Amino acid sequence: MASVGGEVQQYQIDVDPNRLRTYGLPLSRVMDAVMRSNEMVGGNVLESNGSWWRRRCGPLRREPSGDRARPRIDSVVTVPLPLAVLNSFLILYYLNVTSNIMSLAGIAIAIGVLVDAGIVVTENAFRHLEQSGTDTRDRRAVWQTVLTSTKLVGRPIFFSMAIILLAFIPVFALTGQEGKLFHPLAFAKTAAMAGATAMAVSLVPVLCTLLLRGKVHREEDSPVMRALQWMYQPVLRWALRHRAITLALALTLFGGAFFLATRIGNEFMPPLNEGDLMFMPIADPSIALSENTKIAVRQDALIEKFPEVASVVAKVARADTATDPAALNMTETIVHLKPRGQWRPGMTVEKLKSEMDRAVAIPGVANIWTMPIINRIDMLSTGIRSELGVKLFGADLKTLEQKAREIAEVLRQIPGARDVYPEQVTGALYTDIKIDREAAARYGISVADIQDVVEAAIGEKNLTTTIEGRKRFPVRVRYAPQYRNDVHGLGNILVAAPDGAQISLNRLAAIQPSSGPAMISSENGLLVVAVLLNVRNRDIGGFVVEAKRVIPQKVSLPAGYYLGWSGQYENQEHARKRLELVSPIVLVVIYVLLFLTYRSFVEAAHVLLAVPFALTGGVYLLYLLGYNFSVAVWVGFIALFGTAVQTGMVMVIYLEEAVARKQREQGAAFSVLHLREAVVDGALLRLRPKVMTVSTIIAGLLPFMWSQRVGAEVIKPLATPVLGGMVSSLLHVLIVTPVIFLWLKERELRKATTKPQGELK
Repeated sequence: MASVGGEVQQYQIDVDPNRLRTYGLPLSRVMDAVMRSNEMVGGNVLESNGSWWRRRCGPLRREPSGDRARPRIDSVVTVPLPLAVLNSFLILYYLNVTSNIMSLAGIAIAIGVLVDAGIVVTENAFRHLEQSGTDTRDRRAVWQTVLTSTKLVGRPIFFSMAIILLAFIPVFALTGQEGKLFHPLAFAKTAAMAGATAMAVSLVPVLCTLLLRGKVHREEDSPVMRALQWMYQPVLRWALRHRAITLALALTLFGGAFFLATRIGNEFMPPLNEGDLMFMPIADPSIALSENTKIAVRQDALIEKFPEVASVVAKVARADTATDPAALNMTETIVHLKPRGQWRPGMTVEKLKSEMDRAVAIPGVANIWTMPIINRIDMLSTGIRSELGVKLFGADLKTLEQKAREIAEVLRQIPGARDVYPEQVTGALYTDIKIDREAAARYGISVADIQDVVEAAIGEKNLTTTIEGRKRFPVRVRYAPQYRNDVHGLGNILVAAPDGAQISLNRLAAIQPSSGPAMISSENGLLVVAVLLNVRNRDIGGFVVEAKRVIPQKVSLPAGYYLGWSGQYENQEHARKRLELVSPIVLVVIYVLLFLTYRSFVEAAHVLLAVPFALTGGVYLLYLLGYNFSVAVWVGFIALFGTAVQTGMVMVIYLEEAVARKQREQGAAFSVLHLREAVVDGALLRLRPKVMTVSTIIAGLLPFMWSQRVGAEVIKPLATPVLGGMVSSLLHVLIVTPVIFLWLKERELRKATTKPQGELK
């Protein structure tokens, strides 16, 4: 805990140097007397009557005066959902992960996948009961049918869920600020997925045997499914007949998404509206604390006049702690805003900041607008007090300050730059007391003696502490203000010589005003000066790219000087490099898992093709909604990646099963025509569970897209790739995947028929 502002109780002993001279006392005698008068000493112990009396000697303490059936099938699918969520909370509890907006978002984006495994198991069991004509009153037969159907999909469900979990490894690999932000989401999603997978192959089959009773209706009996199949089957058959056109259309959509991706900006994180503002005016380095406080009071009064403002609290300079890196000429003002419903019509945060900035503008004072939480995070992680910063490294402060001003002028010309402020490291006013060692030696006075007097008489040195009950108060000795407020008064400060003579300070040292650095910062062994700025109405990544191109053209740096970009861009680059390192490794591991599932490199590659086509919908929706690429967006794409692989994997299982069934029916007469019919049958069987999964995911994510509450600015970009990607994934899995599957199987069939044995592989 650190104190911020206010006044503290202190016993202040102001010394009159004229009286010291009258009584021939040096200041050191007064200081020594104060310290000795407040000491507490021990006198060991006195044993008396079997007791120890601890002896202590000290001054009298002042004591304070006082203190104060479809429903059944729906149940089979939906019952595991809350159980998986509860399982997630249980695991999060033991992992010490709190329930917050990010962990809840992890569960929300996993909802569709949570029910998908149950849907696949239930749908397969329901279909096997329908096709086998099993009498649901014969519970033994129902149990055996459910067991057989579950075994068929158990292995691919396990591998598909393993792939989804592996796809989230890049999120777990994130470190720093982005890691702390998204690890709860990754843990929550992974825990929920693990619970859903376990229940899909354990609880769901049990529920199927208990709840699948009565007459088993065919898919065609549902009017909704009849309508969907009526629309889907002609489109699928057309796509299978015109495979080249279908693949060309898919590639065109992918190419369009790739083109749009190059036109989407990038940033570290979407700007979070915290509900409050932080206003940081930065004055001249030489400004006095009292004058800076007057400016803060004046600006606060102007800000409070805005109808959107509830209250204003300012902190001038820094708190009494080493963890506060604020400069002495900087003020941090927290502007508490009223609920949005009480704002003027049409008012936005950006418009409000612009109006306030114009209202509080003062010549010579630079204004920076941000938000409280992100400001603290940025200051502690990068040392930059704004969204973006340019750090200039070198060996000479004056050169660094000059070049920082030149860079600031260039940045102001780049569209999007706001609140540009080059740090003023020089310009602070000093009074230098340079000791004349020869003069001091003539009087027999040491340098340390002079410094002790300067430290106590001019500065302020706490000599001791008085104890009053449970309270402690410092005691200091200092010259009275009228004897130390100007250079002439400083020169009359008395220093005691060994012979008892009182020598004025101006006879022992040269006292003169000067200017120098207000604060010196260093990093990597070099001095550093920063240019602070915010970026508005464009992405930070695009701004930095343009600035990196323009600055070297207009600002030349001396040898040994260089600049670096910090703030949120530094975090963005850190996260990007991390994802670029881990993601390819995860992709290779997933490919190996797919190979172990299908025992075919071609089939594994076929399933992975679902990923880029699934990403297209996410890119299109991202572009339409005007969001930039960010860590939140990439986490959304990572979540989509695993889901896309899983849905493609299950579709291939359905198609393989349909082809195997058709082969058993036709035997040696199995032909390309039969293969196409089998592909259509398998795809139609996958239609219902796929539509159910996508509908569940969309229903789970739409509330995030409609939300206007705090945190929605981060969750919306995260949900956007999943929402758009699931739509494109639906089209790809239902149309493109059967087309590619048919093309691969036709090649195998033709190769098999060319062999003398005529065997079908």
